[in-house]
Amino acid sequence: VQLQASGGGLVQAGGPLGISCVASGRTFSSYAMGWFRQAPGKEREFVAAISGGGGTERYADSVRGRFTISRDNAKNTVTLQMNNLEPVDTAVYYCAAGLSITQIGGARYWGQGTLITVSS
Repeated sequence: VQLQASGGGLVQAGGPLGISCVASGRTFSSYAMGWFRQAPGKEREFVAAISGGGGTERYADSVRGRFTISRDNAKNTVTLQMNNLEPVDTAVYYCAAGLSITQIGGARYWGQGTLITVSS
């Protein structure tokens, strides 16, 4: 599975932004998908994840209520819609594909990352 993230950029605090990740292959729905982020000088952290069928979602406490993860299995795409962005959300965002939503931290496949910068 190859993952290609896109949609990052510069956004003002309080604004929205959506990023997407397209996966190659014909088994996309077999994988739980997740988003992680790494801010400068910090370790990578979990942001959100969604099960293969899309019925289960999980969020980090820091983004719950502001971010929404979704997927379109027909298009091999997972999207992270981010609202009310804050400067602390500035990071490189990575998509990941794993065997289950509970094991997404040990995901087998990772995208290249897309940078989001939130200005105050």
